[in-house]
Amino acid sequence: MTELILGVSAFYHDSAAALVADGVPVAAAQQERFSRRRHDPAFPSDAVRYCLREAGASLADVAAVAYYEDPLLKFRRVMATFAATAPRGYPVFRERMPGWLTWRLRGAATVRRKLAELDAGPVPGIVRREHHESHAASAFFPGPYRSAAVLCADGVGEWATTSIWHGRDTRLRKVAEIRFPHSLGLLYSAFTYFCGFKVDSGEYKLMGLAPYGTPRWADVIRDRLIDVKPDGSFRLDLRYFTYLRGQTMTGRRFEELFGGKRRLPEQPLTERECDLAASVQAVTEEVLLRLARTSRTLTGEEDLCLAGGVALNCVANGKIAGASDGGLWIQPAAGDAGGALGAALATAMERGAPRDRPDSRHDTMSGALLGPAFSDEEIGAYLDRHSIPYTRPGRDALVEQVAAALADGRIVGWFQGRMEFGPRALGARSILGDARDPRMQSVMNLRIKFRESFRPFAPAVLEEAAHDYFDLPHTSPYMLLVAGIAQAKRLPTAADTDVRGPELLRIPRSTIPAVTHVDSTARVQTVDARTHPLFHHLLTAFRGRTGCPVLVNTSFNVRGEPIVHTPHDAYTCFMRTGIDMLALGGYLLHKDRQPAWREDGDWRDEIPLD
Repeated sequence: MTELILGVSAFYHDSAAALVADGVPVAAAQQERFSRRRHDPAFPSDAVRYCLREAGASLADVAAVAYYEDPLLKFRRVMATFAATAPRGYPVFRERMPGWLTWRLRGAATVRRKLAELDAGPVPGIVRREHHESHAASAFFPGPYRSAAVLCADGVGEWATTSIWHGRDTRLRKVAEIRFPHSLGLLYSAFTYFCGFKVDSGEYKLMGLAPYGTPRWADVIRDRLIDVKPDGSFRLDLRYFTYLRGQTMTGRRFEELFGGKRRLPEQPLTERECDLAASVQAVTEEVLLRLARTSRTLTGEEDLCLAGGVALNCVANGKIAGASDGGLWIQPAAGDAGGALGAALATAMERGAPRDRPDSRHDTMSGALLGPAFSDEEIGAYLDRHSIPYTRPGRDALVEQVAAALADGRIVGWFQGRMEFGPRALGARSILGDARDPRMQSVMNLRIKFRESFRPFAPAVLEEAAHDYFDLPHTSPYMLLVAGIAQAKRLPTAADTDVRGPELLRIPRSTIPAVTHVDSTARVQTVDARTHPLFHHLLTAFRGRTGCPVLVNTSFNVRGEPIVHTPHDAYTCFMRTGIDMLALGGYLLHKDRQPAWREDGDWRDEIPLD
């Protein structure tokens, strides 16, 4: 009889639910996709309902519910921090204590109460896992290795900020850890904050900004902010940070060290921010490379798994991948959302779930396609209900028409199959464009995404053709590795060393300029026919028309909003932006055939989700 375990992460950011059956993920989703509140920290009621519905189950069929961290341990850390920073930390203490003394501290009881409110059956027992254990389990158990080293790095869990684990079969053993307040994730977040981006969501912007600068502050960071040992262990000089006693990350000392006050959000980016991003990125890569080497040494394993928010640093991941002949597997939902899956997997393995690996080349994440899908019947009913014009050409003809539109410079919304779990769009909820078009990067940023012009776009490439375009040491199905553009695809670049900042975008660097960053790298997604048959079909059709197996693949959303979830979300984004065509399941929608868009229109009559 199949045993179901439900995992839940909640109450900080990126709340999520995940369901595993006999140790294999069957459903997982972030609450933000349902609520439309980005990084939603609320209890993931909608995500839980979805997971149960996907499995045809109720809570009565669930053997246990696993919560992704231990609230009591976390409370002890919070109280120790308040005590160490008194009296300066009192305003934050006064603000946060009511929540901790009520629902936060009684985490298991809160989860039980929220589940009971779903009226989905009797609530099973609640199991509390530790935060980094959940990360480690999410990295190792669904991965392709029978045994491996596991490295987790984030801001902070209960106490751990960095941990090394040894995974063997159905067991995980902690080998080493670094504890709060010394945190690589918080170091990176401090620079995210100082450069004017939002902590816990803007770190990827800082990573994207780094290639525009030079790491002229790297030695200052090494000398003044972080003491790194040869094995990668480190300590921060806490005099330069304010996160211990308040809701900011940096203060006066930090400003004195780096030439003035922090950039405020939406202020123009300057050379200083570019250079600060390059500097902290360089130091972060050095620390992670040392930690990866130490993880392999301490465990005696060549293969390595990564999770935690820092594992979303694709540039550092690319450096780790190129530094060893061992395998590398990264949990696609590496942040807190993935903690829900890890907690469920850890509990399942503890309860005796098998971990068979008949084919060690593949993981059990189903390409991260673990979210909701909508049938053509549901999509058609939605379109007809709102008198939305469409054609229904059949799958092969739809693919050919989309490929032709892309080859003609059109931008296409691509909504197909099950939604991705994690922060990346992987060909299920994507916006696509022609990677050969030198205008595509700026057009998509300004007309489609409404975001900063410096932000790079990622390529999706046929797995079998990836090495023709990228210097990639491993396949990269989850868009979590940055690799150099293959030399044969690079173009001679202007040797104008005076060009700095966003002006670098004007210099073409390869035959696929729309996905080539200013340092001649790209964040690559390799697409295989086994996991993504329809997306692979589209890339193949595009190559047949153009000779190029690469498309721009960015998430189907606009700045500040979560990735689209429903056909309604997709149609709304399509009509509010410069997307030319929408492939919505088996239906094809052309912008020039749509009625005039009204934001206040009666579009809330959505497909039922229950």
